[in-house]
Amino acid sequence: MKEPQIYLEPKERTLKIIALLEQQYPDAKTALNYTNPLELLVATMLSAQTTDVRVNIVTQSLFKKYRTAQDYAKAELKELEQDIHSTGFYHNKAKNLKECCQMLVEKFQSKVPQTMEELLELPGVARKTANIVLYNAYGITAGIAVDTHVMRLAQRLGLTQEKDQDRIERDLMRITPKEKWMRLTDLLIFHGRQICIAKKPKCEICVLNKICPSAFTFN
Repeated sequence: MKEPQIYLEPKERTLKIIALLEQQYPDAKTALNYTNPLELLVATMLSAQTTDVRVNIVTQSLFKKYRTAQDYAKAELKELEQDIHSTGFYHNKAKNLKECCQMLVEKFQSKVPQTMEELLELPGVARKTANIVLYNAYGITAGIAVDTHVMRLAQRLGLTQEKDQDRIERDLMRITPKEKWMRLTDLLIFHGRQICIAKKPKCEICVLNKICPSAFTFN
């Protein structure tokens, strides 16, 4: 039976969403495997348009072969493409990885920067990747990482009407306490993978269905 809807203002709704999802997914965190900031940067760049499971399979051998920024910077492009082939879009990803690591070597003493501004200078790095690296590698909260799950759920939950990632991020940052910015990312990603899936969301078993304006509107 459909539950009656409860209307909450966006800020209040966001806090309620976080509270409910934290009960549901207390261990929500990035699913990418890494042991240092460079590995996280590489894994996050590879994760575009593919699954974290696939990335973790690829990086298992990749991280043994390429251990430093210099290793990627000096790599033969064709060989690097082959090494990451199964993640998809491998031509562009390999080019960005190589150029990114060349800049790390030449400008940042082979270290992954710890500021948003510097990370955004790196080829192939946009705000989503930068946010993930800053938060998970350095414990720095600079924004909200908006991937396809976060984008979809933010729209369905009535937290934004925007379609552009950067604008969605700005909307979410306005209505979410800063200390919860990246927590919101992890929680929405987990919920998007398990319940609020793209084609047929499982509204009937969703813990958010009383406060979600889109609940039960899907066929």
